[in-house]
Order: sequence, then C-alpha cells, then structure tokens
Amino acid sequence: MSASPGSFVYFAGPLFTHAEQRWNASLAAALETFGYRVLLPQRLVADLIEPERPLPTAAMFELLVDRIREADAVVAVLDGADPDSGTCFECGAAFAWGTPIVGLRTDLRRGGDHPDRDVNLMLAHGCAALVKLLPDDKPDLTGLAQRISSALTSLPSLSRIDR
Repeated sequence: MSASPGSFVYFAGPLFTHAEQRWNASLAAALETFGYRVLLPQRLVADLIEPERPLPTAAMFELLVDRIREADAVVAVLDGADPDSGTCFECGAAFAWGTPIVGLRTDLRRGGDHPDRDVNLMLAHGCAALVKLLPDDKPDLTGLAQRISSALTSLPSLSRIDR
C-alpha cells in the first residue's frame, strides 16, 4: 500500500522545545504542499491544554492513538542517540496495526545498531523506508519533503490488521 498524495499521514516526532515544534510544523506544511493530509500531534492536542489546569493526559493519549490507527502512513523523526520515547511508542503502535512507517533521520551522528540505518534495530526493521540527511545535504525543507513524499509513494504493499 503506497501512501499517495491525499493520504492521511501521522507525523511522529519530539515536540517539547520551541525549535522542535517550529521544525515539525514547517516540515508538515512542506509535506502538505505535496498533497498529504498531515496530522501533527502538537496541533491536535493544543485545544485540550488549558493554562493553570493539569494536562488531560488520558484524553491526549486516546486521541493520538486513535489518529495513529486511522493513518495511512506514519512519518517518524528518529533523531538523537536514542529517538524520542513517544515517537518510538507511536512507531510501535503503527507497526502493530500494519501501518507503514517512513523514518526520518536528520541527525548527522551515527547511532543505533543497524549498520545502514543509524537507528535501533527494532526501528530499523519496523520502518518500511528511511530517509536520511547526509552531511553534505542542504537543510532544504521542500527538498526533504520531496524525498519523504517519494518514500511514501514507494512503500511496499503491507497487510494491515483490521483496525
């Protein structure tokens, strides 16, 4: 099952700094220019957060898990020596439901234990495709979105578990 333009793509990645949130939003917007409907968790849960009140974590969890289940594909930012724990959970849930995952690695450091993918072997084998920025690549979001779009449209057919 390839994820063609018009497909619903869940964007998984760390979102706890202003820089991460801006980068996620910019890359999601670039993917949207290729016709994908991108769900960015930081946008989705923003309406649930009220100042001076405890985070509604159970409601946030249920909402995001439902969206992962509904997605045609997941794009997951897998940067860092050990990728973000929430992102890893989102990948595991997507994999369990047979939703294809395109991993994205912009971290120039080597990591993980897979010789070609620079991520943990569970993520390396769980991702149907991995897009990596190389040291000589320019940080151009449109070009990166094009590479992700190419990976999405080239995904192998996967049998999906009844969701």
